[in-house]
Amino acid sequence: MNAALRQALSPARCPSGGLRVHIEGEPCVLRCSGALWVLNHRTLIAADLHLEKGSAFAARGQMLPPYDSRATLDRLEAEIDALRPAAVVLLGDSFHDSKSVGRMAPDDKARLDRLATGRDWIWLEGNHDIAALAGSLDTLVGEVVESMALGSLRLTHEPRPGVRPGEIAGHLHPAARVAAYGRGVRRPCFVTDGRRAVLPAFGAFTGGLDVRDPAIAGLFAEPPLAAALGRDRVHALPWETLR
Repeated sequence: MNAALRQALSPARCPSGGLRVHIEGEPCVLRCSGALWVLNHRTLIAADLHLEKGSAFAARGQMLPPYDSRATLDRLEAEIDALRPAAVVLLGDSFHDSKSVGRMAPDDKARLDRLATGRDWIWLEGNHDIAALAGSLDTLVGEVVESMALGSLRLTHEPRPGVRPGEIAGHLHPAARVAAYGRGVRRPCFVTDGRRAVLPAFGAFTGGLDVRDPAIAGLFAEPPLAAALGRDRVHALPWETLR
């Protein structure tokens, strides 16, 4: 990590294994789950849950294990239990398609409602779930918005080109290839230069786009930090080491 990037991020290891950084001056923790914890606002942010992706594939005749929503909610509930956030913000594509809410198992839907109750719960619209959210306003707990501000941060689903100080986005599902156990391993990752950040997909059945792809790398004027999700810690990867 070069000196300018280190100064912008001020990275520090957390006891949880996460990586504490500053994004546009806001202290945040890059969590091992792939969620972002904004300390001063006690807000948990997660991107791209893609709930009911498995059932969407099954409806088209491609059989996947139908447990993706449960696994994703397990991870989300663990984060909420650990952090007790005042607010949860989901950065869009929380549902995989327009009919996902209706396909959820009753137990999963009840669990989602329970997690949302008693705190601010905000759904950002994504390209996959804008119709699902619009059609479920009377059955989902929480508020639906297109984008929002949080201190010096600007939360949105899809990152936009150009200089966007404070932008926190998802949509691109960044992933980095790292060497582990004698072989190459592809892991979801955060990407940030201390001015903006792209979050990894939080969902259990989500793929990833290589961080070196122009759609991601082109968002940053200078090489950013890729922070890959490990089993029990977030690994800071210098850009020049990525393959």
